[in-house]
Amino acid sequence: MSTMIDDSAPPEAALRPLASSRFGRIGEALGYLAGLLLFWEAVVYLLDVPPYVFPAPRAVATSLWQGLSSGTFFYHLGVTLFEVLIGFVAGSLIGLLLGIGMVTVPFLNRVLYPYVIAIQTVPKVAIAPLMIVWFGFGVQSKIILVAMACMFPVLVNTIAGLRSTDSDRLSLVRAMCGSRLQVLRYVQLPSALPYIFAGLNTGVVLAIIGAIVGEFVGARVGIGVLILQANFALDLATVFALLVVLSATGVLLNGAMHLVERRVCFWSGRSSK
Repeated sequence: MSTMIDDSAPPEAALRPLASSRFGRIGEALGYLAGLLLFWEAVVYLLDVPPYVFPAPRAVATSLWQGLSSGTFFYHLGVTLFEVLIGFVAGSLIGLLLGIGMVTVPFLNRVLYPYVIAIQTVPKVAIAPLMIVWFGFGVQSKIILVAMACMFPVLVNTIAGLRSTDSDRLSLVRAMCGSRLQVLRYVQLPSALPYIFAGLNTGVVLAIIGAIVGEFVGARVGIGVLILQANFALDLATVFALLVVLSATGVLLNGAMHLVERRVCFWSGRSSK
């Protein structure tokens, strides 16, 4: 007898295994985290490590709660997030437009690409003091540093994605008298989207690093300023608490980028993972 497929089954039933697997992975990650914290607490307690050398998880949790409940962490995190988001958008747009221009106009690739590599090779720590001198201690210098950090991964992935377009598709659209703009819009950009989002996922993490580097060099507010102040006071529990805040922010921003990728690149296999 042939097996009949029950079309009346609700579509939610097909999503249950996927949802359960995701919750299983989250539970597994939380279990590993709990084990790591217990090991950390035991090592600090048994070895009697001073808190100014390596704080215990309880001290970090206390400092984290105090910073969040008082609103201090939220205020400085808001400034850092502003720098990260504005710089990330600006740097990503510049990288995307430069990548499209370098692939579309080979002359631009020959002229600009060596300079882009040279700028990216220079450490951001070395550029940060110049940004402070030129643009001051405000958010402008940090936004520029973040944009410089985000631009290169988006640029490289955009170029790689546009050049990886199937040649048969390009030939078909050109045979149908498609313009260069139509080839770019309907063939090259859709094919390059998974590559572009790979660059964006990398850039959003580098954006946080760029903002913190800028705040280390010179700033009045921001998470980087709090880290420096706590470090000078040998308050390592607060330093670790701020690192937890930065790590959680990076995970959330990266998760948001993956959600956007799933919506935009719904045909890509990697977007469903």
